[in-house]
Amino acid sequence: MKRIALGLQYDGSGWQGWQTQPHGRTIQDALEKALAAFTQQAIATTCAGRTDAGVHALSQVVHFDTHAAREAFSWVRGVNALLPSSVAVRWAAEVGGGESGFHARFSASARTYHYLIYNHAVRSPLWERRAGWVFRPLDATAMQAAALALLGEHDFSAFRAAECQARSPVRTMQRIQVRRAGDVLVVTLQANAFLHHMVRNIVGSLIQIGNGNRPVEWMAKLLAGRDRESAAPTFCPDGLYLAKVDYDACWGLPMSDADLPFFKDFSE
Repeated sequence: MKRIALGLQYDGSGWQGWQTQPHGRTIQDALEKALAAFTQQAIATTCAGRTDAGVHALSQVVHFDTHAAREAFSWVRGVNALLPSSVAVRWAAEVGGGESGFHARFSASARTYHYLIYNHAVRSPLWERRAGWVFRPLDATAMQAAALALLGEHDFSAFRAAECQARSPVRTMQRIQVRRAGDVLVVTLQANAFLHHMVRNIVGSLIQIGNGNRPVEWMAKLLAGRDRESAAPTFCPDGLYLAKVDYDACWGLPMSDADLPFFKDFSE
């Protein structure tokens, strides 16, 4: 058996998230169907982090085990020929399997998400399902000042969905930035792992600070209070992108195109 890692990019609009569902309208269902057709065998995939309905990915990482022998470029071209246009394999690599081998989820050391906010008085159809829309002016400087309270290891219960299945609400936020480019704000968050709806709940609360409804100090109070009911409602999934998953260099994954130039302006 060989273990293959793939880098996926997808437009989550119209999909019901990553995880397989009986109706079959998920990214995992589409990928496994394409892999089965390409290899003529059933394939079960494991991802680095499940994305919700409507959420996009610049570089989702998955792995699977197979007896099929293919060159890396064949996995890319062959599987892409069988995938819908909104989903694409960007790279493929053979990695070690077994208990001490590569695992898309457990081998990951960090995940990075971007959230795009279109901040304009009038909605734009060009940003529909690509960014969250906020019509009231947002103060990116205030949002950044508030976001700094989230850095480090904390109990993120205030930003955890009720249906979250994680054993612990403790996560380590390694980086968080709020930057503006014209009418677009990009919130970038990097952590060792994220809770269910954690990014969207944080963004919702940052927006309340950015529009002046709450002071900068509110974010630190929410974090310390650990009460989900006190924080802002979960913001829409439209502007959320799984941007990058970090792994040890020993795996040799071809992650060079894990981001897009537009986002890199905000990540460096």
